[in-house]
Amino acid sequence: MDIETVRSYCLDKKGVTEELPFGPDTLVFKVLGKMFALLPLDESDLRVSLKNTPEKNLELRAENPGIQGAYHMNKKHWSMFLMREGIASNLLKECINDSYDLVVSGLTKKLKTELAAL
Repeated sequence: MDIETVRSYCLDKKGVTEELPFGPDTLVFKVLGKMFALLPLDESDLRVSLKNTPEKNLELRAENPGIQGAYHMNKKHWSMFLMREGIASNLLKECINDSYDLVVSGLTKKLKTELAAL
């Protein structure tokens, strides 16, 4: 999976925008203003940081050495996927979906209504 494939996959989700709130080196994907994925642009190797439950993050890290606590993020809630370590594309897509769904589930009722109307 390459950076453009990850970017397109994230942007295809309902209500998603991309921003550079931390400077020009990190692309951040948000659903109605809430982050669900980070994609560093200054790395030679593709890496993606995604949100998940603490339990799921522990499980993912135990099963795959290419998944670790996300750099500069709360490692309890965020994991970084190092694609050079052979992480399967379908696993990354599943985890992108999980991250998006987790963030959507935490939106206010008003924002959920707004998202449904898009």
